[in-house]
Amino acid sequence: SKIGPKIAMLLGALTYCLFILTFLWPQTWLLYVASAVLGTGAALIWTGQGMYLSKCSDESTISRNSGIFWALLQMSMFFGNLLVFFLFQGKTHIDNDTRTLVFSILAGVAIIGIVFLGALRKPNQPSITVDDEMPEHQQSPKQAFINAVRLFMTKRMLQLSVTFIYTGLALSFFSGVYGASIGFTEAIGESAKQLVGLNGVFLGVGEVLGGVIFGLLGKRTAKWGRDPIVIAGFIIHISSFFLILMNIPNAAPFGDTDDVAFFKPPIAAVAILCSFLLGLGDACFNTQIYSMLGGVFAKNSAEAFSIFKFTQSVATAISFVYSSHLGLRVQLGILLVFGILGTACFCLVEWAVKRSRAVDVNECETVDTKK
Repeated sequence: SKIGPKIAMLLGALTYCLFILTFLWPQTWLLYVASAVLGTGAALIWTGQGMYLSKCSDESTISRNSGIFWALLQMSMFFGNLLVFFLFQGKTHIDNDTRTLVFSILAGVAIIGIVFLGALRKPNQPSITVDDEMPEHQQSPKQAFINAVRLFMTKRMLQLSVTFIYTGLALSFFSGVYGASIGFTEAIGESAKQLVGLNGVFLGVGEVLGGVIFGLLGKRTAKWGRDPIVIAGFIIHISSFFLILMNIPNAAPFGDTDDVAFFKPPIAAVAILCSFLLGLGDACFNTQIYSMLGGVFAKNSAEAFSIFKFTQSVATAISFVYSSHLGLRVQLGILLVFGILGTACFCLVEWAVKRSRAVDVNECETVDTKK
């Protein structure tokens, strides 16, 4: 609210660069301090870029721009994991030279990203919101925080928060639990450890493909609504959960195991297919959440995106805590329950938005007729 989205993104990006550079001098205490700083920076960059995306879009372009943004963002998962896959190939111990090379490349990319963020133009402010619960005006940080709390307590945002929670739980699962579980499943064979890198690559492929598709279908998404895409994402995720249940043993999240699930032995191709499906389904949810927040809550985009990242991050943190204590089947059950609730709540909000638009159109037509 005080410094605007561009400066917020720049400050957030600096913390990402700092975090990467700490791996050139790995110290346990420094990792924890840098992680805390990174978390603060993440709040700045995610809220800032959500606000910036909203200001650069209108009702007809927000879905397209969200898809393009998501595809570009997730390209990092594809190229980053591909880089690590080849550089770490055949190594059981990461030597200093390899570590320095990897993190020097990542730091270089981060610095280039900061330069590009600094070159961004000041966005226009199209008026596209259909949610007039909160006023639009220049406000102090204190007032912005109060408005964020008020917005969080509205019916629509409370319903969307259930969807945010699901995306946070899913994020921690595919970014932390699933890849490690593949590597710990020794019945897959000697390639199990290498599949961890490929898991990240195919997650990225699914995320990028989803972003590209929804970017190309932006105008049609605006016409059909966001709910069919979210429902499709839910079906894709449910399919991947079922295949993971069949393929990966229940004890896999806890460490190396010789156990097997229903597929005996586990099938490496199915494990990688699930990675792709997890990424594609996640793209369905996140692109439409961005479209919803940037379109419906455009007047309060900073508050809306901060609520999104706050709720999602809390869910992610909770998931990382329980993931080290609960078996794979219980974790998939939790994802299933919140997936159902999150999809239903998103659809309820989308249908309410459609009804509001229909009422506005009818009122305009009535006024024109009277004239």
